[in-house]
Amino acid sequence: MMSPTLNVPGQDQIRRAPKVLLHDHLDGGLRPGTIVDLAAANGYDGLPEADPDKLGIWFREAADSGSLERYLETFAHTCAVMQTRDALVRVAAECAEDLAADGVVYAEIRYAPEQHLEAGLTLEEVVEAVNEGFREGERRARQDGNRIRVGALLTAMRHAARSLEIAELANSYREQGVVGFDIAGAEAGFPPTRHLDAFEYLKRENNHFTIHAGEAFGLPSIWQAIQWCGADRLGHGVRIIDDIEVAEDGSVKLGRLASYVRDKRIPLELCPTSNLQTGAAASYAEHPIGLLRRLHFRATVNTDNRLMSGTSMSQEFEKLTETFGYTLEDMQWFTVNAMKSAFIPFDERLAMISDVIKPGYAELKSEWLFEQTAATSVSTSVAG
Repeated sequence: MMSPTLNVPGQDQIRRAPKVLLHDHLDGGLRPGTIVDLAAANGYDGLPEADPDKLGIWFREAADSGSLERYLETFAHTCAVMQTRDALVRVAAECAEDLAADGVVYAEIRYAPEQHLEAGLTLEEVVEAVNEGFREGERRARQDGNRIRVGALLTAMRHAARSLEIAELANSYREQGVVGFDIAGAEAGFPPTRHLDAFEYLKRENNHFTIHAGEAFGLPSIWQAIQWCGADRLGHGVRIIDDIEVAEDGSVKLGRLASYVRDKRIPLELCPTSNLQTGAAASYAEHPIGLLRRLHFRATVNTDNRLMSGTSMSQEFEKLTETFGYTLEDMQWFTVNAMKSAFIPFDERLAMISDVIKPGYAELKSEWLFEQTAATSVSTSVAG
């Protein structure tokens, strides 16, 4: 008898499965060919490679250092070619197109407006250009037979001093495609509490925010993000594993912070491949996502930076199915977790889950059942 829990998906099913992405950086997902084009158009001569294929390889290898600081250095090149309105529109449109082609039905894409002002754009012009690009990308995706909805997260850099200004910007565009706020950058030496005025402002405005915490730095960063700043979600949060003890007999004991994160259903924006690159995990098999899934934390799967990690949502799930034997049920669990944790209104999240995600997975599961039935019939026939 076939067990419906054994429906491990193949590459094609993973690609076609509805996916939800909460943690992806706009300047970390450019097409290498677009970088080359924009560099030529804007007179930027600092690229390490002029050939798109070689440039893509360079980004992945440079990001494989095991250091978050070295990983972040690669963004100097992508930000350098994202300084004009046309460049931002193009990059945002291609982002939406690429995600939709990979089966992503909802995405929240983050970027730091303050990093795109070198050619004279204002903060408002940056936001409006990116929003225009996302809408254009959604339109192109529909033409290609794909559906995606993209929301923007405005990011402030944690080493800078513009977080309140960016928070106010996010609030002013919240009805125009911006769904929330974030802080990013090197964690060590730049705790989230440096930006308390921004977080307190957002809470007064009933707005949403996530905080990069628990990636390169440990439990204190997570604790501050939640208990001092009031984060709705944790960007990465992978180091919550440091507050979980696994005994030799397999029994598990959660510390008070880990228990709080699980009990309060605080979403973890986990990015497996990126975590390997920055040294937050040693291998896919050792990545905390396996244990966090088993313990029913609000875990989600994300790409972080598709260019630097040479990845996609489908590739992330492929690695997880190969490593942990995850099934379509597991994929649906991660996807529903992510949609529940999105920064759009509850009724819209519920509609996405009920009308898009669950029907999509039901269809894939029925495909698998029919394939298994056919395979069993052939096997029985041959044996007879």
